[in-house]
Amino acid sequence: MSIEKSRALAATADTSRIESPVTVKAYFMCAFAAFGGIFFGYDSGYINGVLGMRYFITLHTGLSPTLLDNPDTADQFAISASNTSLIVSILSAGTFFGAIVAGDVADFTGRRTTIILGCGVFIIGVILQTASSTGLGLIVAGRLIAGFGVGFVSAIIILYMSEISPKRVRGAIVSGYQFCITVGILLASCVNYATEDRNDTGSYRIPIAIQMLWAIILAGGLFLLPESPRYFVKRGNIPRATEVLARLRGQPRDSEYIQQELAEIIANHEYELKVTPQGSYFASWANCFKGSLWQGHSNLRRTILGTSMQMMQQWTGVNFIFYFGTTFFQTLGTIDNPFLISLITTLVNVCSTPISFWTIERFGRRPLLLWGALGMVICQFIVAIAGTVDGSNPATVRAEIAFICIFIFFFASTWGPGAWVVIGEIFPLPIRSRGVALSTASNWLWNCIITVITPYMVGTDQGNLGPRVFFVWGSLCTCAFIYAYFLIPETKGLSLEQVDRMLEETTPRTSARWKPHTTFAADMGLTAEGTLAPEIVGDIERKGSAV
Repeated sequence: MSIEKSRALAATADTSRIESPVTVKAYFMCAFAAFGGIFFGYDSGYINGVLGMRYFITLHTGLSPTLLDNPDTADQFAISASNTSLIVSILSAGTFFGAIVAGDVADFTGRRTTIILGCGVFIIGVILQTASSTGLGLIVAGRLIAGFGVGFVSAIIILYMSEISPKRVRGAIVSGYQFCITVGILLASCVNYATEDRNDTGSYRIPIAIQMLWAIILAGGLFLLPESPRYFVKRGNIPRATEVLARLRGQPRDSEYIQQELAEIIANHEYELKVTPQGSYFASWANCFKGSLWQGHSNLRRTILGTSMQMMQQWTGVNFIFYFGTTFFQTLGTIDNPFLISLITTLVNVCSTPISFWTIERFGRRPLLLWGALGMVICQFIVAIAGTVDGSNPATVRAEIAFICIFIFFFASTWGPGAWVVIGEIFPLPIRSRGVALSTASNWLWNCIITVITPYMVGTDQGNLGPRVFFVWGSLCTCAFIYAYFLIPETKGLSLEQVDRMLEETTPRTSARWKPHTTFAADMGLTAEGTLAPEIVGDIERKGSAV
């Protein structure tokens, strides 16, 4: 049968594409990968508590614990803003560089292998942190190395989950990553709460060392999971791509479901290679920045969208609560147990995130991000105004805490998972690993910037903004609302290949109404039997072997 006749037959097919039923096994396989979020979340939670622990502070400042009970010297009982900034931000710096490198490693060794390698690097960093006693040297070095491992995991886990998940539940599955982040924060808060009163190095070493368990569980589980079929297509190994896709979908290799989904993946990859030819190592990186800024489907536009979206997520200020919440609540003065308040905020975070599993597929990405930004704006300004007008009143402090919890609810159910879902969907296969890596690196870069400057903004020995810092976060959440309205497309219910087509043919504000009307497989030569023409497959295999 000729290519022309094959295309004509394929063009009459259902453009929504047949997709295999989602099995329980597929759910578990995809959801387990989200366990990588424990890394990020647990670190945010444990360092927040450790910096407020009596023993840790006395060990690294040389101050006597009795100073805490003296109102004239209580403000001295804290690690300086500069050291706090260094300890917290150094992990984000390591993660930034780890995420950048992870894109290359994932294309060379595979998505799954890169995540396992990241777990190994992370364990080395945790060992160094656990071994620290007096001085900050090992803590800082260990957090830098651990950050490099977290960069590998955080960049590639989203890529891996997006590529193996069925399109109907992809948003919910990837949202599971954010849910695991919240669980990690909660676990850290529980451990901190349990060890804060210890008068030995176990008070901080126990919370630090437990992190190794999460790395071992994730790495061990990934040995049992398959590689991404899209990675094998990129490498030109079509038989292996067929095998792992069949395993992921719970269907036989020759199933119509598998053949049609694989055909669309291959055809989309071939189309993208024609539009953006591959070249040298540096040319492949340059491909991420090709095209016009005014074309929604250009690689440049997608890269800017991914990196700026992660920037906006960090600008919401949520990590101020999870990194510095304990020390911030201590400055409010009328709170008896800041550790308990931090634990409550993490519980709100955990309980709110699962809401997105349903809403992100029911209402879509755009509505969640728009309403989430609006809700955060309102809460941030209420906290800032209340704290500025009457911050010493116990009733006002309770109101501030309540609206901080509502703010966390809006973040956890919208921008928290939504940003990760969108960056996993918008990049074409030839640059997907590097695009997601750049976007994740942006998250960690802005995470680092915020953790560097925040202690100087709120520290009693520096800016001493106190609740007024929420004016800053509220203003930035206003930017996030405007950004979401004009720039974020709706990708609900589309395959990764259909997202490519949608970005070519519509704008973010009209994207929710877009419907697929053709397929890449039809355009590239799909045969009546539901597979690509042999010459197309052969071309892909030759190009893949040359990568």
